[in-house]
Amino acid sequence: MWGLAVAVSLAGCTNDHDDAGTPPRTSAQQAVPSPTKSSAPDSVEHIPGETVTKAPVFLDGKAAVQTANVRGSEELEVPGGLKAGHLAILVNCQGEGTLTVSVQPVGLSFPLECVKGEVSSIFNQMDLTNAHTYGTVKVTASSRIRWALTVGQ
Repeated sequence: MWGLAVAVSLAGCTNDHDDAGTPPRTSAQQAVPSPTKSSAPDSVEHIPGETVTKAPVFLDGKAAVQTANVRGSEELEVPGGLKAGHLAILVNCQGEGTLTVSVQPVGLSFPLECVKGEVSSIFNQMDLTNAHTYGTVKVTASSRIRWALTVGQ
């Protein structure tokens, strides 16, 4: 279960301009001068009891997309598009290598280092200033990596 031990890692995020040309606001933009490319997150948690066989669970907020026990890359559509307000992503992975999550059309992108024999977890959140009629979450990973993901709004 996700609790206070979850790492909030925004420094590894990147943001492009949204459809209206206005960049989305994130806490990362307040703490770090406008990042231009993704970099390794400050902190990845290894939380006992987390798994890749079940989608991570939010303590609050509504899950818009959930998937689990996926191997390799996959692109997921957010039904109804992206709403203005909070966009949160929880990811668990296991295996050897780097998993990268990207969200379009907002340009959010962040990596997660996955470890063989352990479940690595990360939580990222941003505030969208504008709604978008569509949204996709793309996970890029090698076939050696299994993962689970929950997107909430």
